[in-house]
Amino acid sequence: MKIITLMENEACGGLTAARGLSQYIETPKHKILFDMGPDGAFLENAEKLGVDLAAVDVAVLSHGHSDHGGGLRAFCEVNSHADVLVHPDAFGDFYAVVPGEDPRYIGLDEDIWELESRVVPTAPGLRLDEELSLLGDIPNTFPWTPVVEKLQEKTAEGFRRDEFRHEQHLLVEAWGKTALFAGCGHGGIVNIVRAAEAQRGRRPDAVFGGFHLFELDPADPRSEELLRATGEELAKGDTVYYTGHCTGAYAFEVLHGILGERLRPMHGGTVAEV
Repeated sequence: MKIITLMENEACGGLTAARGLSQYIETPKHKILFDMGPDGAFLENAEKLGVDLAAVDVAVLSHGHSDHGGGLRAFCEVNSHADVLVHPDAFGDFYAVVPGEDPRYIGLDEDIWELESRVVPTAPGLRLDEELSLLGDIPNTFPWTPVVEKLQEKTAEGFRRDEFRHEQHLLVEAWGKTALFAGCGHGGIVNIVRAAEAQRGRRPDAVFGGFHLFELDPADPRSEELLRATGEELAKGDTVYYTGHCTGAYAFEVLHGILGERLRPMHGGTVAEV
């Protein structure tokens, strides 16, 4: 299978970069769009990379944040037929809440329901066919220290920490290989990899996504402790990891020291074969 990163925080080859993520996946049976970046700029990148998004037959939104779903409307304008697989909880009221600052809305566009005919609600464990299946409701089996306290959901009772019930991950299987697409990996990349292993009976051959570790403080000894435990767990098996977006330079450096060339950058324009 071929994976092309259409949008990421950094880019090469004259492509547009923006904080967000969008990836194109090509298999024997499908042409897939995984996430749509913060806006429609990924469409221009796709054109420059020779990717025909009008030919995509299925799109998957990893979770309900605008840096992954902000370009959903733009995609639907150039593609009139692909189902867009979205967790029902992705339309929640999501904010970044920082002490001393006004809460900042980071959810999907409020008028997104105008695209209701294109959106297909999903459920964890949904298997679309022999190539595609979804993961969700990830068990917390790793001593994961949440680093997303500021990411919250607004409810009738006030703000509460986002439990990321709306997050889903894509497993793609082709030619005897399995690739896991983890979006931001808010639930902990180790937990997500373990869940994929539990569902398919072995670890994925490749993992693509952000690990949401960019807010770790290098001066806090707990940060390195978490990263080393994470790296040692990810080092089990032969999985190759492509990461960027919300992983952060410090986390990448520490994890690369453990995983070596099995940890690779995932910037706009990156092309990978699995």
